[in-house]
Amino acid sequence: MDIATVAGFAIAFGSIILSVIIEGGSFSHYVSLPAFVLVLGGTTGAVVINTTLDQLKMVPKIVRKAFFAPKDNPVTVIDQIVRLAEKARREGLLSLEAELEGVDDMFMKRGVQLVVDAVDPELVRAILENDLEIMEARHKLGENFFIGLGGFAPTLGILGTVMGLVHMLANLEDPSGVSQAIAGAFIATLYGVGVANLVFLPIAGKLGVRSKEETQIKTMIMEGILSIQAGDNPRIIEEKLKVFLPPSLRLSYEAQKEKERAGA
Repeated sequence: MDIATVAGFAIAFGSIILSVIIEGGSFSHYVSLPAFVLVLGGTTGAVVINTTLDQLKMVPKIVRKAFFAPKDNPVTVIDQIVRLAEKARREGLLSLEAELEGVDDMFMKRGVQLVVDAVDPELVRAILENDLEIMEARHKLGENFFIGLGGFAPTLGILGTVMGLVHMLANLEDPSGVSQAIAGAFIATLYGVGVANLVFLPIAGKLGVRSKEETQIKTMIMEGILSIQAGDNPRIIEEKLKVFLPPSLRLSYEAQKEKERAGA
């Protein structure tokens, strides 16, 4: 579970609840079934029109990415690539075929298999880069899905407000209910703007972050595999891959490796 995502939602909605309590308002004033139906139903309908059935089937998996941290650990990936490099240096590239069963990442497994099959390095790079581009395009679809939700929701909220005002103006013979009708009309805008900026757009942003993280790890894997194929020294490969780590993680990784080498 991604603590940052859960904490962000808790802080956002907690702040709204707290502000209502401090203001002394009643939560019942912010409840409107017609506004809820219009914003939620209208936004859903607009997005369904804007996407395909296959993309809609992917929504649960996409949402999961926002709430759960990625499985790939860059430090673990570096260690795995260095081990493969050491084995290839001792026993040759063909020896890596025996290691394929222990490789969980399909992208890495595909790359190692290409190296074992003696595919030209330029072709290996082209194939892996093509895989990366397809993955990024798939991630972009998920991100755009929630950006679309974030764009349609406020507009549907405004539509609900306009409909509420039209209904109010059509019933002006009862002035006593005008203030309540105006307040009710703006609930739809509140729902639309709220759900867009507190749910849909933040999820889209988190999916963008997740995509960049995964792309960076896959790029690191690709460079490592190509270095193994080129016969680079495992220590040189390790140094090349450390560049992909954030500064703080890189320092802790280097400190850990120094301890391991000192202990050895």
